[in-house]
Order: sequence, then structure tokens, then C-alpha cells
Amino acid sequence: MLKEITLKPRLTEKTYALSESSVYVIDIDKSHNKDTVAKAVRAQFDVEVASVRIVNVKGKAKRTINLTGKRSGNGTGRRSDQKKAYITLKDKKKLPFFDAIEEEETKQAATQEKIDKAAAKKTAKDTKGIKDAKFAEPVEEPKRRRGFRLHRKSKEDK
Repeated sequence: MLKEITLKPRLTEKTYALSESSVYVIDIDKSHNKDTVAKAVRAQFDVEVASVRIVNVKGKAKRTINLTGKRSGNGTGRRSDQKKAYITLKDKKKLPFFDAIEEEETKQAATQEKIDKAAAKKTAKDTKGIKDAKFAEPVEEPKRRRGFRLHRKSKEDK
């Protein structure tokens, strides 16, 4: 029964920041309470739950516009109410919701490290011919004028 309860995690930046302190946010059905949520998390993920806080989020009132037919006009609509559970785990345990994001971050850090290493190697190679890179004269690029064309010299001007 407890494994059949649908626990839908909220995957946002704010919940990702909370997950680093072992607090996870899950959308639940309106009929569930703290005990059933704690037991379901314990059964599905094999972790110890320290506490569960539940928040009821009221749905926003939204305007709807009907433009079809003779009876066009404004109406009012409403989004459905939601229920969120903030689950705190014991002993800094983790749930597998953000594992893909963490793997991607480690891959990006590794590739950035490789790029930095290659750039350092290239600069060392470029400055190898110059004895002291600090006192080397900078190479000046030719000045380019914007908006002016250089006219070809005619045979008479040569």
C-alpha cells in the first residue's frame, strides 16, 4: 500500500538548494498526512525520515477569455489546490532525485579542469622561446580605421 503512493518530487532551483541540507520537497495527494508520507518515503527509498512538514498551497484565480461565437466575454477560472511535503532525512542521507544534475556538474568541472590545464600548457609553450615573459614587448596589431577605405594608388602616384 505505501509503495503505491505517488511521490512526485519538485525539481526546481530552490528545492535543489534545499536538497543539499537533506530536505526534499514532494507534491502529494490532498488526502495524505504526515504519517502516511513518512511511511511511504521510508518504504520506497529505505531511508530514515527525521521530520515531515506539510503545506497546503491554494490555487490561483486566473482570468479566462472566450472569443468564440456570439457570446464572447471574460470568465474566471481557478487552478487546483496543491499539497507539498517538506521531508527532512536523518544522517544527511540523500534521495536520488538530483543525481543526474550532480553527475552533470562533476562532468563539467572535470572538462573545465582539462581546458584550464591545456590553456596553461599552451601559454607555457608560447612563452618558452622568450626568456622573461614579463619584460617581453607586446606585439602591436596594425590599427584599423573604421569607415575609411584605403584607395589604391594610381600609377601616377607611385
